[in-house]
Amino acid sequence: MPDPREAKLAHLLVNYSINVKKDSIIRIFSGIEAKSLVLEICREVLKKGAAPRLDIDLPGFAYTYYKYAPENVLKMYPKIAEFEAEQCDGFLGIYCSRNTKELSNTDPEKTAMRRRITKPISEIQLKKNNWCIFDYPTDALAQDAEMSLEEFEDFVYGACLVDYDAMTKLEEKQKTILDKGKEVRIVGPNTDLKFSIDGRDGILCNGHRNMPDGEVFIAPVESTTEGFIEYDFPAIYMGREVEGVRLVFKDGKVVKATAKKNEEFLNKMLEMDKGARFLGEFGWGDNFGIRKFVKQILFDEKIGGTIHLALGMAYKEGGGKNDSALHWDMIKDLRKQGTLFVDGKAVMKDGKFLF
Repeated sequence: MPDPREAKLAHLLVNYSINVKKDSIIRIFSGIEAKSLVLEICREVLKKGAAPRLDIDLPGFAYTYYKYAPENVLKMYPKIAEFEAEQCDGFLGIYCSRNTKELSNTDPEKTAMRRRITKPISEIQLKKNNWCIFDYPTDALAQDAEMSLEEFEDFVYGACLVDYDAMTKLEEKQKTILDKGKEVRIVGPNTDLKFSIDGRDGILCNGHRNMPDGEVFIAPVESTTEGFIEYDFPAIYMGREVEGVRLVFKDGKVVKATAKKNEEFLNKMLEMDKGARFLGEFGWGDNFGIRKFVKQILFDEKIGGTIHLALGMAYKEGGGKNDSALHWDMIKDLRKQGTLFVDGKAVMKDGKFLF
């Protein structure tokens, strides 16, 4: 029997998140594990008088590609993907993780090279500003979260099917604070970091780009980050866990990056391009229905009472200028101890907003 929550989520994604219009073409990327949800999404798209364009991932392809692809293939520009990105009016990514460690033993330089080549495709999609991504609950994700699949499904749908009108009202207050602010400072265990946000605009995240959602973010002024920060949770990128990340910034740039696990991988990613060592995003989580770290950034960066900083690409809609093929969110948990200041005034202390 189909899970009725999938029908509710499909309706939310099509009618709220990307607001499908008649005669539009909607690209849907997914895996076979999400067949039931994808069919529900297709029904909703068709009912709107729009055309679904399916792109279904093959299990094991990513590993095969990064293990065997020679340099000339890695540098091959995806012209067909570019055409599709230009022609489609919206995009839904329903990601199905089968093995979150699949790429752990592949060459990270291959990953970095391919990211640089495909970056223009991502930029086309971002400019259209009509996309949303979702992590379908699989056994692999449930295992990483240390839950049964049934428990993880309850966690996922509980985080997604929330009152987005109420979330929007809270985030409008948060945005006002950031829009008026000039400097952010984060103080906590092994952390004292500051940067300017002067002239930048806060962005509300209330179900239109990520599912689940629940954050407000802003782009730091590129050359202003000073100080140091140590992250509480593993920083995960392309399936690799980097534990105990500690970054030191000077004049906006990471000048020292250390980790207790996978430090070499961390530094290789920071060499991806010139923008990889600069911050592209600062945000805080305000989805208090998400309380547990589950090793999936789509959920973890939304945990109410945490903050996150992304190295690399800045989203241009808020005035961010940093350009990079990298965008790597890392999470600092302020719930046990820590204070977030905007212009010297505490706005979050020990994970609780003070307004």
